Amino acid sequence: MSKLRLILASASPQRRTILTDAGIPFESIDPGEVEESITKAATPSALAIAKAQIKAESVAARLAPPFPAIVVGVDTLVALGDEIIGKPRDRADAIAILSRLNASRHCCISGMCLTPTGPETAALTRRLSSAATWITMRTMSLRQIEEYVDAGHSDGKAGAYAIQENDRFIAALDGCFLNVVGFPLELFRDELDAARKQWGF
Repeated sequence: MSKLRLILASASPQRRTILTDAGIPFESIDPGEVEESITKAATPSALAIAKAQIKAESVAARLAPPFPAIVVGVDTLVALGDEIIGKPRDRADAIAILSRLNASRHCCISGMCLTPTGPETAALTRRLSSAATWITMRTMSLRQIEEYVDAGHSDGKAGAYAIQENDRFIAALDGCFLNVVGFPLELFRDELDAARKQWGF
């Protein structure tokens, strides 16, 4: 359907770049900090999905497009076991987080929600999914951690690191690299194809 709109419920420059580089046309709308209202779930994957859902649905609720649209919400978090490692509050917190992840094997999880909006979409069911990538970090010295944090690479990043700025500390990666950057492109392509077939777009 030529008039189908794809709307990314995010202001993340990394997510926009991934879609742009993949040649996927989209619009971007910032959902704000709505996902911060959800802090607990049964599993890290369930939490990521719940946050992605509230992002997508908050944007979908503000739109009234005259033709069908798909709103995509994504939320990425880091889990060390069952513990969620969030974004650092300040320099000291970033150093503490990276010290905990130092030499660890942890998981980066992205929850995804595709929500239909527009005419005759009220009865359609949203699609929820998630992707997990396992990361093994090399041993970092305290000085290396402090230099990394002071360079600003931890700012606003779940787990206090951005893999594109920290790959020298990654010993192994099992799963989708772009998932760790913040947008699991392979999962998105599969979900979009399934959604269009399911919804008749």
